[in-house]
This record gives sequence, C-alpha cells and structure tokens, in this order.
Amino acid sequence: MLSSKIYNNNQTVIPSVIRKKHNLKPGDIIEWIEEDNGEIKIKFREKSKLRDIIGIINTKNPTNAVKLKKMTKDEIKKFKKGKGA
Repeated sequence: MLSSKIYNNNQTVIPSVIRKKHNLKPGDIIEWIEEDNGEIKIKFREKSKLRDIIGIINTKNPTNAVKLKKMTKDEIKKFKKGKGA
C-alpha cells in the first residue's frame, strides 16, 4: 500500500511509482469518486486541450468567447437552442 501526506495548503504528492505507471504529467486531472459505501476511487486523465475539442460543438450563431463567459445559465440555455447571444 502506498500513502502520501496532505500538506498545510491541502496539497499532496502522488507517489512516483503511480505517476510513472500511469504516465502522469503536470496538468493532468485527478477525478475523485466517492462510492455509496464511502470508498474513494480516483481516475487520472489528461487535461483537455483546445485542439482536442475544436469542432465538437456546433452552434447556429457565431460565438463570442467574452460574451459567453459573462452569460447566465438561462442565457446559455437560450444560446444552445439558437435563440440568442
């Protein structure tokens, strides 16, 4: 069994054996999954890069990243339906 310490700033270190086995790099994401029985499972994945997600979403209207960032949840729903922004 491997273990690691939680430091004052709530950070921890992933043991090198695990990092090497799973080819983990800075910027990778750790997903924490709490099971119904209280057991914690973790999954590792790479951070999504722009080149990985380009073209996934199609909209009827041109997008403006600044406007989208400022939109409320209701405005985003309308935008997704092609009714605004």
